[in-house]
Amino acid sequence: MRTFTREPAIGVINRIKARLPEMSGTMRKIAAFLLENPLAPLEGSIGDLARSSGTSAATVTRFCRLIGYPGYASFRVSIATEVGRTSAQDTWTTDIGRAFGADDPASEVLSTLMNAHIRSLQETASIMDLPLMKEISRRIASSTHVDIYGVGGSAVLAGELQARLYRIGINSHYWAEVHAGLTSAAIQDAGCVAIGISNTGRTKETVQMLSQAHRAGAFTVAISNNPTSALVEVADCQIITSVFERFLQPDDLSAKHVQLMVLDLLYLLIAQEDFGRTTTNLAASAMAVSDHRQPGRTRDTARERAGAVSPARERI
Repeated sequence: MRTFTREPAIGVINRIKARLPEMSGTMRKIAAFLLENPLAPLEGSIGDLARSSGTSAATVTRFCRLIGYPGYASFRVSIATEVGRTSAQDTWTTDIGRAFGADDPASEVLSTLMNAHIRSLQETASIMDLPLMKEISRRIASSTHVDIYGVGGSAVLAGELQARLYRIGINSHYWAEVHAGLTSAAIQDAGCVAIGISNTGRTKETVQMLSQAHRAGAFTVAISNNPTSALVEVADCQIITSVFERFLQPDDLSAKHVQLMVLDLLYLLIAQEDFGRTTTNLAASAMAVSDHRQPGRTRDTARERAGAVSPARERI
């Protein structure tokens, strides 16, 4: 089987990476070969792929099913479709697969950014394990306490999730400082859920806090873009996101964008678990802060306050 040099099918690659932790040693041989030769199936049979990866046709079929395809045929079609879609655009490199340069016009920077973010969202959605998301949501909705760990930029996401959960009646706290986080993690138990958020999955403090919560007996969840990271290894389950572009490393905002989508979905699924409690708490919290909101103003009222002629005088 030949080695192909055309642009890879990025969606398929990300599906493979997302499922790596679940693969047996034999399936990892197929994964390793495809990560090096992602377009090889386009001109090879299932037997060719099996021989090239040192496995069997049956293992290739199981591999295809693990990453979300009914079989090898649909797997090949997905690769062909994605390659065709990429070629129909301005090519991956020009359209979405490159960082911006110092002299690029603002319109080109915006186009590159939009395409990268959209593609990241689409691919994260395509690899999302919705039954797992529902199970995590059920666990959180019925938990006695939720700890959320995030350091640096991830602390913003942890705080956002905590605020949303607390508003709908979920006892939750977030921790960005490792000493306080470890203290909280140490007193978790089987009725608790602990969530660690890290784009790289290698943030030492976040890994430590989630590990401590796991040892204490909490149900642990890792949210990361790295399916083989230390954070993922210490968690009971993982939510893997997909990011395609790196603009100004190490702080890639597209990573936070897709993780925010994941948190938004998680929040809504949790809200569904006890919809009566959710709506009651949302109404109560809205009422509590209603006095601190400015009343809405009509266009005419705004113009009058700005010193414009009143509607009554305009008619005279």
